[in-house]
Order: sequence, then C-alpha cells, then structure tokens
Amino acid sequence: MKNYDEFETLTIDRPSPAVLRIMLEAPNLNAVGSQMHADLAEVWTAISKDDDTRVVLIRGAGERAFSAGGSFDLVEEMVGDFSSRTRVMREARELVRNIIETPQPIISAINGPAAGAGLVAALLADISVAGRRAKIVDGHVRLGVAAGDHAAVCWPLLTSMAKAKYHLLTNEILTGEEAERIGMVSVCVDDDQVQEKAMEIADRLAGGARSALQLTKHALNNWYRQAMPIFDASWGMEFYGFGGPEVVEGVASHREKREPNFP
Repeated sequence: MKNYDEFETLTIDRPSPAVLRIMLEAPNLNAVGSQMHADLAEVWTAISKDDDTRVVLIRGAGERAFSAGGSFDLVEEMVGDFSSRTRVMREARELVRNIIETPQPIISAINGPAAGAGLVAALLADISVAGRRAKIVDGHVRLGVAAGDHAAVCWPLLTSMAKAKYHLLTNEILTGEEAERIGMVSVCVDDDQVQEKAMEIADRLAGGARSALQLTKHALNNWYRQAMPIFDASWGMEFYGFGGPEVVEGVASHREKREPNFP
C-alpha cells in the first residue's frame, strides 16, 4: 500500500480499504501555507499511480471549515519575492491540471468556509457535498488580483456566465444551499451530515466498476481540457496582479479587518 508520508502537511488516511482521505489541517481555518500549497498540487500525481485507491475524499479538519484559502503569509511572500511568486504560480497550474487528470473519482466534503486553493479542490472534485451553511467564495478581486485558479474554467460551466460573473466580480458568499440551487455543488445536506454523506458516496463509488467510472470521468473532463486556454489566461492575469499595488492594499485591509481602499 502506497506511503504518502512525503506530503507532510496533509493528513492522509484510509477510512475504508479503497478510499483515500485527504484532510487539510492548519491554523486559521485550515489556511494553505507555502508547503501545503506544494503538497496539495503534487499529491494527485502520486494518487494517480496508486492502484489501491479507487476513490479520493478531501475535506477540512474539524467541522468549522474546509479551507480559508492561501494564508496571508504565503500571499505576502509572493508579493515580495519574484522567485516565490514563480514557484507558487507553477504549483497553482499543477493543482488544477493534476486534479483534472487524476483518474480516480474525487469527492469533496465542504463544511464552513471554502476559498482559494482549497476551493480549487472542492469545486474541481467530481462530486461535491456541501453543508447548508457552507461559505463558498472566490476572494481574488477582494484581495486585489484577477480571479484565476479554477474559477474562469469551472464557474461558468457549473452555473452560468451570468452567475459566474456576478459572484466572481462581487465576491458575494454562496451558502451551501444557494450553491446547490445554482448548480455549483452536487449535493447539499445538513451541516452535521456532510462527512457521513460524502463517505457514503465514496464507498458506493469504491464498489463500482473501476474502469467505467474512470473513463466516464475522463470523458467529461474534456470540457475542462478544452477550456485550458481560458485557464492559462486567467492564471497569468492573477499572478500578474501579485506584482502590483492593489494586492498590497488587499492584504493590508484583510489583516486590519477593514474595507480596502484600492489605489
């Protein structure tokens, strides 16, 4: 059975023999720091080669949050250092592409806030289970950078161009209930049932026809593959913004818990 110890910031276990569970566990609502960002991008390549894993389940530690996204320390590291920004830029691209190319079905269990790099995994998962009071938000423009990561690829496809533009430009929070209503997530359940429901679905898929499930996923993900030029454009525009003045004010306003005053 494959060893995942190299991904030191991710808590990985097997709740059942064919299901691999990834848990995002970190301070500040499971915020993604520098090393976790790298691990979260690379772990999917290892999973793709793991014949013992038929289904992947990803969740946040505890019941309060999936992940608040990239930590402010990570953002400030990118803002102040070109080599760091280049490294994280590469990882952000790998995160999206590696999730899309992972052959096993991926289930996300979303409690509480889901944003940033964590939201990439939550929404690019093949089946997403959200609690009614989950808080889904793409915070890029509030931070002062373009909405990159996964957003331009999957938000219009999951919902509509009108809804995608509204939520990406305003950063208005989506509850789990509203996310299900507009098609952003697969299933919405009571908050205390999220993990149980996600595990139920994972076990069901783990007992299914492996090749049929994987090939169905592969075919459907061609919708994402044909949108890769859109992703590359948004990804480049996002990281261009990390070298500008707006993100400096965006981070400062977050740290000071106030509205931004963009230059």
